[in-house]
Amino acid sequence: MRPFTYERATSAEDALNRHNGDAYYLGGGTNLVDLMRLGVETPARVVDVAHLPYDQVQLNPDGGVLVGAAVTNSALAADRTVREGHPMLAQAVLAGASGQIRNLATVGGNLLQRTRCSYFQDIAKPCNKRDPGTGCPAIEGEHHNLAILGHSQACVATHPSDMAVALAALDALVHIKRRAGARVVPIEGFYRLPGDAPERDTVLEPGDLITAVEVPPLGMPSRYRKVRERASFAFALVSIAAALDVADGRVRDVRLALGGVAHKPWRARRAEDALRGGPATADAFRRAADAELAEAEPLRDNAYKVPLARNLIVQTLTELAEAAT
Repeated sequence: MRPFTYERATSAEDALNRHNGDAYYLGGGTNLVDLMRLGVETPARVVDVAHLPYDQVQLNPDGGVLVGAAVTNSALAADRTVREGHPMLAQAVLAGASGQIRNLATVGGNLLQRTRCSYFQDIAKPCNKRDPGTGCPAIEGEHHNLAILGHSQACVATHPSDMAVALAALDALVHIKRRAGARVVPIEGFYRLPGDAPERDTVLEPGDLITAVEVPPLGMPSRYRKVRERASFAFALVSIAAALDVADGRVRDVRLALGGVAHKPWRARRAEDALRGGPATADAFRRAADAELAEAEPLRDNAYKVPLARNLIVQTLTELAEAAT
């Protein structure tokens, strides 16, 4: 690990003032420190923001919640308001990492974790995300767990967060402080597809500080399900965050987001549009899944993700529909 300067911010304003372009913010450090050990990230300065007063989950008057960026993943999953009002968010958090890591990892840091693509994590290999312009060897190399949707010739990496998939289905809002003032960004617009600039995971500018995530009320049954290669401490092959409102056998509303398939949490808007107002049946769910996955462009070794995602959508929605009746 290369030498770096460690500083602890005393306020959001202090953190912004300490970030002059060469610093990294540190939450729990469960991803950043690993990347520093690998030599992938080499910050000259690290500004600790884990102790700022953003460690509370607050119930909003409308039934939504405001989750501070410094809330740990364990605290978020255990929060009664979250478990009762947004169960798929609690389920998604519990599906990620191990208990020890969840005890340390923060909500803000979870949103910003980097891909686990092996080429990105190996500094001896080229990688456009780590070193723009060097190429993407994953396209012809090891890619069985990489993207089938929204990728480009510059990058086929996937986003690793489980929590972010649930937040995408929940239409969450990311609260950000910056020197020019505060802004709120819908999470669907917070993450970027790779295009020709895969080194940029989000729309954050240097120095921008996440202070909270706002989760609107949901008001319908929801579920998070993750398919992985082993039972725990593994990243998703495909995951789904789903919510379904059924009345008289028809879909009144639906939310769907997929993980493990793209450079960012993939909101399945085509499938949602195909389902609203239609019958809540397995055949309808299958047609909607096919509509969403029609634009998939699997690589040589990850075409299995297409039927896996289809089956996951159908099974999860079918279970939610059966529970509703």
